[in-house]
Amino acid sequence: MSPIRPVRALPVPRTAKPKTPVGRWLLGPDEHQGQAHDTHPWWMVLWLTGVDYFSTLGYQPGIALLAAGALAPVSTALLVLVTLLGALPIYSQVAARSYAGQGSIAMLESLLPGWMGKLFVLVMLGFAATDFVITITLSAADAAQHAIENPLFHAYLGDARMPITLGLMALLALVFLKGFAEAIGVAAAVAVPYLLLNLVVLGRGFFEILNHPELLPNWRGHLFALHPDWTSLLIAAGLIFPKLALGLSGFETGVSVMPLVSGGKKDQPEPQHLAGDTTTVVGPAESRVPWGRIGNARKLLAAAAFIMSFYLLLSSFVTTLLIPEHAYHEGGDAAGRAIAYLAHELLGHGFGTVYDIVTIMILWFAGASAMAGLLNLIPRYLPRFGMAPRWVAHRRPLVLVIFALCVIVTIVFKADVEAQGGAYATGVLALILSASTAVSLANWHEYRQGGGVAKAWLSIYFWVMTVVFGYTFVENIIERPDGIIISSIFILIVLSLSGISRYLRATELRVTEIEFTDSESAELWKNITGKKINLVPLARAKQLSRKRKEEEIRRYYQAQGPLAFIHVDLIDNRSEFLAPVQVRVRRDGGNYIIDVTGAVAIANTIAYISELLDPVSIFLGLTRKSLMSQSFRYLIWGEGETGLMVYQILLRYWDWTPEDDVRPLIFLMSE
Repeated sequence: MSPIRPVRALPVPRTAKPKTPVGRWLLGPDEHQGQAHDTHPWWMVLWLTGVDYFSTLGYQPGIALLAAGALAPVSTALLVLVTLLGALPIYSQVAARSYAGQGSIAMLESLLPGWMGKLFVLVMLGFAATDFVITITLSAADAAQHAIENPLFHAYLGDARMPITLGLMALLALVFLKGFAEAIGVAAAVAVPYLLLNLVVLGRGFFEILNHPELLPNWRGHLFALHPDWTSLLIAAGLIFPKLALGLSGFETGVSVMPLVSGGKKDQPEPQHLAGDTTTVVGPAESRVPWGRIGNARKLLAAAAFIMSFYLLLSSFVTTLLIPEHAYHEGGDAAGRAIAYLAHELLGHGFGTVYDIVTIMILWFAGASAMAGLLNLIPRYLPRFGMAPRWVAHRRPLVLVIFALCVIVTIVFKADVEAQGGAYATGVLALILSASTAVSLANWHEYRQGGGVAKAWLSIYFWVMTVVFGYTFVENIIERPDGIIISSIFILIVLSLSGISRYLRATELRVTEIEFTDSESAELWKNITGKKINLVPLARAKQLSRKRKEEEIRRYYQAQGPLAFIHVDLIDNRSEFLAPVQVRVRRDGGNYIIDVTGAVAIANTIAYISELLDPVSIFLGLTRKSLMSQSFRYLIWGEGETGLMVYQILLRYWDWTPEDDVRPLIFLMSE
């Protein structure tokens, strides 16, 4: 018989409601909170991914020139190869397994259950925070760089890179404080003109190369003078490749926007007919795998990868042949803005100014894409783990926290694009490495469960890709140790705040709902609610334990009425913060037995059940063991000094809820 769900569910203790207008505004309901996402065709959602991915053209060619010089086109070709043969297949697999937009982090959480999985998720959230925060700060800094380097704007802006960067981020925060409902339309309006303008500039540059045929042999001569054969050339390109890792930055965003992708007719809910009835019940689309959305998301990822690969190859070739070495080094006119430099040099300052304006817009909107990613990612994990305050679920205070972090990072790095490149690449590569690891493990697990030999070969292939991305990640850390230092700071912040929050929220009720195991339990439950029983938690659900406890209560406390002995069994994964529980109620002579299974913490579950039952009194046993060790057992394993913790949890809940009736008497009994 299927479990019977009760109607009643208890809220959990929280802080008092805000009293000031500012507090009510910050913690007020968001415009779209709790509503389903509107879906769009994949080619529209593509531009939301593209503002993050394609905007790297603003600085990627300049970084490639600075890192590789004449070798930039070869290293970029290697980057494109890894993109199409590595990152694209990996994230196509992620899209099929994490179609709710949770990405590779959710896959690893399911593959690594328990505290190990939670710890790994928190570490990856630290890397993700690094990626998204640096995306905001680096993009704003590069937008400021394009503004002050523009010949027409420079007379008015001077060298005010820091104020412009901070101003752009403040504008971004203000937009998200108000609400940003038209993101997809704005993304398309920004990304499409940006790609077209880049195509014009690069096409003009390619025409310039054709008109100066000596440029190509000069480049080849310089290239082979440094690397006399193809073997040494490819080895050198492979060693430089990790420095170009920013060209892989758009894939995690690509899977995070999957809930916005329409699956078309394939994902329409199918009517379900009840046996013996003509009533039609429409089942939810999410109750089955949305293959339409998955297929369209894969089209989105492939389109973004091929578009970006084309632009990376063309821009690397054109900028390498046309930009002199002194111009792309630090302090040069092309530093951090290689294509913009060519736009001004080849097409005049009028066209170059238009290009700069559109570039500033897409770089600024790349920050918006990253901000949206953080606003979706953090509330999705941390509150569910009990590792974030409840206000994290509200958009406005979270926007202010993210903005404050971005200001600190910008000041530390002095709004320097090149200085932030290492931290950005570290975050990007960590996420791709986690995705490749998750996909490898998932395919191997499916092979072990009878998925066929193709799954084994896929797993081997993705393990090879994992080695490639692992090498890139390690090499990037060695070359740019500041990146892992910044990421470690973010990870430490996430771990510290998560631990503090878990401690502060440990005395919440931590039960989402109860399910009765049978109809008899549901009927008996009705008979014992409302000051009809005395609740007696027991550590051992044995008849002898119940008999001894009843004799003690009747003799020393003179309790009247039936006793309800409650025994709680915990789930294996004690790292979960919230869970539903299953309840079975039985008669035991004149008393009752309540068996609860599926709990995450004993004391919290007893407190939850007692509030539903509203007993006359509660008899709580004390172990008299070390409070320090018992507190640790409670926080980590949900066990510990149950009696004292039930008392503390009930006090907290009663402080929050209005006292509309008489509270039960609580007796603390020494065992």
